[in-house]
Amino acid sequence: MSKNYKLIGAISGDIIGSTYEIFNTKNKNFNLFRMLSRYTDDTVLTIATADCLLHNGNFAKFYKKYCRENLGRGYGSRFLMWALSNSEKPYYSLGNGSAMRVGPIAYVAKSIEEALFLAEKSASVTHNHPEGIKGAQAIASSMYLANYGASKDEIKKYVEINFGYKILQLEEYRRTKKPDTTCPNSVPQAIAAFIESDNFEDAIRNAISLGGDSDTVACMTGGIAEAFYKDIPEEIMKFTYKKLNKKFINVIKSFHAKY
Repeated sequence: MSKNYKLIGAISGDIIGSTYEIFNTKNKNFNLFRMLSRYTDDTVLTIATADCLLHNGNFAKFYKKYCRENLGRGYGSRFLMWALSNSEKPYYSLGNGSAMRVGPIAYVAKSIEEALFLAEKSASVTHNHPEGIKGAQAIASSMYLANYGASKDEIKKYVEINFGYKILQLEEYRRTKKPDTTCPNSVPQAIAAFIESDNFEDAIRNAISLGGDSDTVACMTGGIAEAFYKDIPEEIMKFTYKKLNKKFINVIKSFHAKY
């Protein structure tokens, strides 16, 4: 199975970045394909978002279900407590968990306004902090614009004007930013990694070379890069599929067929 299905960009970023999250790298010359690479909570919840959209479901219920079926994938402690509880009350987080799972929305939305609406809807079941919602909207709208032919400069300007993020040069992020899993920190970095890329693989290498929350930043970057370049190297696709279970692959196929 090597077809370039939608969502593989974000998922491959997560998988490739998974082994660099604890042992960060600050350069781009690293091994993409490592034996211990695996999908993490980023992939689980991206698939959950896609499945929810396919069935016009409730985001909270789908996120809880997928988490409970896929434990031990590096969930944040607050999300895990929420997912394993009987409550659907959000916990006012500004963490990047809202932005890492939002990719499928960009392909479902028929307008930028719908992308923003659905991003807020998906984020607010857990991350109802304004920054948590804003981060999800920034990634969803960047992907939406990329998918419909916007230039990198147009995407950058849209994000800076509408969300107040300042997209810096990658070298400045490497030099000045400390690891931080909040949306205000990691979402602009993910977008910058895409902006400065030459192709899909280069975008993933940019994201991981920033250090910090490597799998999540690469997941967000990978989603935008997939929408923009519409071409993922065969080796990356094959490596990604090998790391996924049959259920996830079936959801990806169904999502691609519908959207």
